[in-house]
Amino acid sequence: MIGLVTFGILTLELAIIRWTSSQVRIFAYFNNVVLIGVFFGMGVGVALGKRLPGLVHLALPALLVLAIPMAFAEKLNLVRMTFPDNSIMLWGGEVIPANFTVFATHLAVFLSLHCLIIFIFVCCGAPLGYLFSRLPVLKAYSADLTGSLLGVLLFTAVAWCNAGPAVWLALACAPFVALVRTRTSVLLAVLVVALGFYSVQGAVFSPYNRIVVSNDPSLLFQKLEVNRDFHQYLHDLSDLRLAEPKLTEEERLFLGQFRNLYDLPFQANRHRGTALIVGAGTGNDVQAALRNGYSQVTSVDIDGMIIDIGRARHPEKPYSDPRVIPVVDDARAFFDKNREAKYDVVCYGLLDSHAMVSAMATLRLDNYVYTEEGIRAAWNRVAQGGHLSLAFSCVAGQWFFDRIYWTITKATGREPYTVLSPLHATATFIVPRDGAQIDFAVLGRSHRVMPESKMDVVITTSDDWPFLYIRPGVVPWGYATMLCFILILAAVTVRPVFGIGKSGTAFDWPIFLMGAAFMLIETRGVTSMSLLFGSTWIVNAAIFGGILLMVLLANALVMRTRWTNPFPGFVVLFIAVALLSFFPVGWLQTLPLLAKGVLAGLITGLPVGLAGIIVPMLLARATDGAASLGANLLGAVLGGCLEYYSMLGGLRSTALMALVLYLLAFGLLRRQAEAKVSTT
Repeated sequence: MIGLVTFGILTLELAIIRWTSSQVRIFAYFNNVVLIGVFFGMGVGVALGKRLPGLVHLALPALLVLAIPMAFAEKLNLVRMTFPDNSIMLWGGEVIPANFTVFATHLAVFLSLHCLIIFIFVCCGAPLGYLFSRLPVLKAYSADLTGSLLGVLLFTAVAWCNAGPAVWLALACAPFVALVRTRTSVLLAVLVVALGFYSVQGAVFSPYNRIVVSNDPSLLFQKLEVNRDFHQYLHDLSDLRLAEPKLTEEERLFLGQFRNLYDLPFQANRHRGTALIVGAGTGNDVQAALRNGYSQVTSVDIDGMIIDIGRARHPEKPYSDPRVIPVVDDARAFFDKNREAKYDVVCYGLLDSHAMVSAMATLRLDNYVYTEEGIRAAWNRVAQGGHLSLAFSCVAGQWFFDRIYWTITKATGREPYTVLSPLHATATFIVPRDGAQIDFAVLGRSHRVMPESKMDVVITTSDDWPFLYIRPGVVPWGYATMLCFILILAAVTVRPVFGIGKSGTAFDWPIFLMGAAFMLIETRGVTSMSLLFGSTWIVNAAIFGGILLMVLLANALVMRTRWTNPFPGFVVLFIAVALLSFFPVGWLQTLPLLAKGVLAGLITGLPVGLAGIIVPMLLARATDGAASLGANLLGAVLGGCLEYYSMLGGLRSTALMALVLYLLAFGLLRRQAEAKVSTT
């Protein structure tokens, strides 16, 4: 039964994270906040389960309450709810004038929905706490991990099938229907699934995005949206299209501006043999390369469904041309996998992300593509006589343009020649290799722009600090307010729920700190492996499945050997976490794939395995295993909040913070052991 509960919790967690992201676009950028809420609810629910196991009967009713605003998000004006935090570049919010009323109102809506998610998982966690206390602790923990692992595997299979919300929610509801076993629970589950089906509204789902293709009201082109936000147009920019008599001069000029923007990277250099396009999408850049005489075009996009849409619906059919080689992969991973290949142009399309790497981290899918190391990897794919082209909308302002300009300069050792298009304030950065035959007449058709700030005063992006969209010198009030709310709510809740202060009741602080540190270690592992192998959904699924399998095996080892002394394991754990903190992960990119995989697995997996051995020993020693498990889950809330510090201190700081937390847990355990010895 424990496995059934944790299977349900894991699948419901993934379903809610994906569904909220596809219905209310702000959730797509705050997945980790939702994950923090999930752990908060689970921790409280596990602690309450011994006394209030019947809370599980409220899980499906609460889920139905959440499903109603999610399904009707468009009609309730929740879809494009702005969150004007000027510290983050999100859908133009960074240029919206500050308005406290709008900020407070929308923040209140977001936090209300977040509290509802927390309550759902309080109810879902209650049966876990009840059942956990009725089995030997390590056996119960093993069942817990097994259910979670099966949940990851099944949800991965569902994602592979491009299933939508109705399937996710059916998968998540089924275990709780089986637990409650009433006709009402069946009816509630059916209603939730029906609302999930209703919310689709003609969309299709890839493992990354909710995708809708529609005709623009102007009827000039089709529009593709992902996660309720504009992503790209499917252009017909052919000579025949631009010569159509029915076009007005204004429309012809408008389409001509788009054609100039797409043609520029492929007209800038007279060397026109092979092209590599990353962020190729539905194929606008691909068609531009073909139109300008490139003999072979390799197109890379992380979302295979968007490529399929381009193949089926793009009016110029670029993917039907035999000169085109479409590849579904992460751009950074493709650069590192194909080190021998060289291209006359390496072109970044308008490559931007509307999704996060995972709910574990504050990174967007495209963050590692735009770091100094990422652009250098692209530069290394440029042949002699070729050039690098990177286009990006700089509507956020001069600070954003300067950051990209100087990041490119650091990566290539050359200042780019940069021109500005009137469309979406798009800047195109051109960096030629020696021997390139740059056509300055072509570049001269657009306005040249230069940075206003010197390189040494601009914060550029790196693999340790890849936060391209964070505006310098601005306080992130939105993030800060949300995290403070969560921490205050946790502080108010923990004391009564865990009975702190009552006679004979003590909160398990060491295992709480272990949970916080483990969350940070997981985050560091996700970001490191995404850097090394790509930010693809299958890589993330393998990481999470691998972590759960490793912890499950570690628990089995403790059960078999009956180890009880955690202190030797801590010593090795400190060394492993320090290695994870200071090891130059980028160096692994220079190794062959097999060696890179083995070393990366050891460096990122060793702390996970060691922590997976120590935690079962602590659970086995606990006076109340369910309460200690709840404390461990609540620790993940602290770890999730601390992860935001990486926006200031860089990603390496996550492992360093984990090391500090493990040291604190070790110190508390030593003190408890010494106190026990002194009393005996």
